[in-house]
Amino acid sequence: MTNKLTDNELWEAVVSDSSRAFVVLYNRYWHKLYQTAKKYLKDDTAAEEIVHDVFVALWQKRHSSKIIDFQKYILVTARYHVYKQLRAIAAEKVEFYEQIPEQPALALVSEADVKLGYEDLQTELTNVLKQLPRRCQEIFWLSRVENLSNDEIAERLNISKRTVENQITIALKFLRSLYPHFSGAAVSLLFIFIL
Repeated sequence: MTNKLTDNELWEAVVSDSSRAFVVLYNRYWHKLYQTAKKYLKDDTAAEEIVHDVFVALWQKRHSSKIIDFQKYILVTARYHVYKQLRAIAAEKVEFYEQIPEQPALALVSEADVKLGYEDLQTELTNVLKQLPRRCQEIFWLSRVENLSNDEIAERLNISKRTVENQITIALKFLRSLYPHFSGAAVSLLFIFIL
């Protein structure tokens, strides 16, 4: 007989402490609530817990809740519980991310490794440049390491700008022959940025 009653009639019976009416409402809506919760949470257990929580709260507040449209009320309540669960999950993720150590420690290790690599390359470049004539070494070093312009090098060494350009070209050709996998521009940039 209770199965033929409307939701609102059943709710009135629940307010009067009818557990049979409550079971009928539960049987009518548990699956719909479960499917809604599962759709958003993608978790069977969490969806079951939400359905349980909704109906427990409904039973506990049966005397104080003023429900006009039971179906709307129960669906909105379920969505609210899903929303609370999603917020809790998001808060856990934020808390987890906050517990991860900051990246500077990793960056320091990286910078130290890079610095060691640069120092190794600088030592290698110094050794490679020793194979060039002394004046060519000096001009290349002033150009690529000390970042002097060709005019500044010419003035400092009291030579022509053309001589500076020729010596830099000789040094770059020599380096390209040692590092054939780099293009000419890459060899030049490599030594500009490494040193």
